[in-house]
Amino acid sequence: MTGMKATGQKNLMLFSGRTHPGLAEEVAKELGIEVVPTRFDTFANGEIFMRYLESVRGCDAFVIQSHADPVNESIMEQLIMVDALKRASAKRITVVTPILGYARQDKKHRGREPISARLVTDLFRTAGADRMMAVDLHTDQIQGFFDGPVDHLFALPILADHVASQVERSDITVVSPDAGRVRTADRWADRLGAPLAIIHKRRDPDVANQVKVHEVVGTVKDRVCVLVDDMIDTGGTIVKASEALFEQGARKVIVAATHGVLSGPAAERLQNSRISEVIITNTLPVPEERAFEKLTQLSIAPLVARAISEVFTDGSVTSLFE
Repeated sequence: MTGMKATGQKNLMLFSGRTHPGLAEEVAKELGIEVVPTRFDTFANGEIFMRYLESVRGCDAFVIQSHADPVNESIMEQLIMVDALKRASAKRITVVTPILGYARQDKKHRGREPISARLVTDLFRTAGADRMMAVDLHTDQIQGFFDGPVDHLFALPILADHVASQVERSDITVVSPDAGRVRTADRWADRLGAPLAIIHKRRDPDVANQVKVHEVVGTVKDRVCVLVDDMIDTGGTIVKASEALFEQGARKVIVAATHGVLSGPAAERLQNSRISEVIITNTLPVPEERAFEKLTQLSIAPLVARAISEVFTDGSVTSLFE
C-alpha cells in the first residue's frame, strides 16, 4: 500500500528524491505506508528526468528531499518532482526539506550579494508547492520567505533527551557557539534546566569557514558544556569553540547539532579534538568516509512522520513541541 485514506477520501502519498532515500523509507514506515515508486534518469549532459509510476491525481503529496551534496542537483530534482505533481493534478503539494539548501544565505552581509535562501523558496512556490516543511532552519526569518504555510520542526527534543540520558542535568552548561545561536541555546537551557554561556567570535568576511574565537561569556569551569548549533560543516567553528571552553576550565565538551554536513576535514578535526561526543540527526546521509568514532546519529524520521500526519489530518504541528 503506497498511501492511506482519511475521511472524505483524502489520500496521503509520500514521494522521495534520490538524495536520502533511507530517511524517506523510515518516514514511510512510521506512517505505515510505502514511498511511491518513481523512475529517475540522468541524461548524459546532466539533465534530470523522472516519472511517477502510479496515479497521483487528487492526492495530498509530500515530497521529501534533503538538500545534500550535490546541493544544486538535489534542489533541481525536487523542483522537477513538484512540477510533475502539479501537472499530474495533485491536490496539495508539501515540500519536505529536512535540510534546506542555501539557508545560510538568508541576508546580505555586504552590498552586491544575493539572498539565495529567498530565491530557493521562491523557486519551490513557482514550481507549484503549496506548503513547506523544514527541520531547524538556519534562522527563523526564512519562514517568511515562502509565500505559504511553513511548518518549522525542531530536533531539540530528540537531541536534548539523548544528552540528558548521558549526563547529570545539574552538571550541564548549554553553550552557544556565537551570538546567532543564542535563541536556540536558550531553548536548550530551558528544556534541560541548565545555565547558558555564549562564545563571542568574529568571522573573516573575505575567507569562508574561517573563525576566530574571542571570549567565553558565562561560567563553564568544571562544567559539562553542551555546544549547540544548527549544523556542522567543516567543524572549524565547533572545534575552536571547544578549545576556548577547555581554556576556561570546562570538564567535558559535548556537541549537538541537527545537520551533519561534515564537509572536507570535519570528521578528522572532530575525531582528533578533545570533544567527547558529536550528536547529530539523520537529516543528511553520512557516507562511511565521513563517519568517525565519536559520532552519534539519531533518527529524525518519527518527528517528520508525526508532522506529516498532523498536516494531513488538519491537526496541530505546534502541539508536537509544547
